[in-house]
Amino acid sequence: MKILLDECLPHDFRHCFPAHVIHTVKWAGLKSTKNGELLRRAEELGYDLLLTVDQGIPYQQRLAGREISILSIRARSNRMQDLLPLVDSIGRAMAEIRPGEWVLAG
Repeated sequence: MKILLDECLPHDFRHCFPAHVIHTVKWAGLKSTKNGELLRRAEELGYDLLLTVDQGIPYQQRLAGREISILSIRARSNRMQDLLPLVDSIGRAMAEIRPGEWVLAG
């Protein structure tokens, strides 16, 4: 799975999922891109999933018919010490998510 790591997450978090290709928003050239445009561009670049802590995206963006999925992480903060205990549940959610879905994990 090709995953885009939103800029609200620490870039080192990508190393927690070695079975996937994960790029940061900055690496993909999409830094500071607003959500609607970010989803459109991420799909054009072939990303399957946006990994974020932003839980508002499905209320702001129409996901039906999209190829990209969004996995929002429910964590106390976006700091590594709060994210690391959630890696297993996030991995399970990644395995089950389908195109155009939004899933809240954590």
